[in-house]
Amino acid sequence: MSALHRPAGSLSDGTDPVLLTADAAGWAYTGLRVLRLAPGVARAVRTGEYEAFVLPLAGSCTVRVDGQVFELAGRDTVFTRVTDFAYVPRDAEVELISAAGAEIALPMARCTRRLEPRYGPAEGVPVEVRGGGQASRQVTNFGAPGAWEHADKLNACELITPDGNWSSYPPHKHDEASECEVVNEEIYYFRIAGRDGITPGPEGFGLHRTYTADGELDENVAVRDGDVFLVPRGYHGPCIAAPGYPMYYLNVLAGPADERSMAFCDDPAHGWVRDTWAEQPTDPRCPVTDHRGRAQ
Repeated sequence: MSALHRPAGSLSDGTDPVLLTADAAGWAYTGLRVLRLAPGVARAVRTGEYEAFVLPLAGSCTVRVDGQVFELAGRDTVFTRVTDFAYVPRDAEVELISAAGAEIALPMARCTRRLEPRYGPAEGVPVEVRGGGQASRQVTNFGAPGAWEHADKLNACELITPDGNWSSYPPHKHDEASECEVVNEEIYYFRIAGRDGITPGPEGFGLHRTYTADGELDENVAVRDGDVFLVPRGYHGPCIAAPGYPMYYLNVLAGPADERSMAFCDDPAHGWVRDTWAEQPTDPRCPVTDHRGRAQ
């Protein structure tokens, strides 16, 4: 098994599906937790040296932090709606509670500045259709620079790739400071829908590739619902949704730069593909969701 590919269950912490700190990943900044909230049972989360987003994956929740209360209207699954979210700072004690139960992602970044908590309404989240033809996909820029500026190091976005399509393509990297890229560590957290195109489950699968030009990294893996893939460096992409099984992934990025950025460089062998998208219609299945629900 690849050290970069963490199958569902391999990062679990009790009933929580994912606990991944930067130290456990073997790098400096980026982490991820996925929590399961039992109905009506409050959970206390201490952020320590990490800032985080509180992002409902399924269900809704109430967030209490620094004397503020945020009611996050969530969603049935990641394939049904763009969700409310909240930003919580480092050195905070956060209480999470959900009347009906919920699954909550906490994309995290080790940081130095302590900012104020803040609420992010779903209707304010930009939804972008990127690519063209079979490379069409939805990018939900809830925590990306330019769309959300209230963070020290943390960047995050969600992608939905309709079944049969390719995303994270052309392959790209962000592992050095250059004219076109910045250094970022990146986490991919995958959810794969089943036959109904809405409900995540173990039946479906997709493919993911990460590699370096010198061949030191050359990973081609099948990913399933709940899997995590770590990208410490190198080109990553494509992510391919198998026919019949739409793919979601949460991207979490952070790095040493003073200014947050998700800038990248394409693999020069494949960057030409971007120029072909202007001549191709986007997949009519995109966007899949917005703040009102499923688009179709």
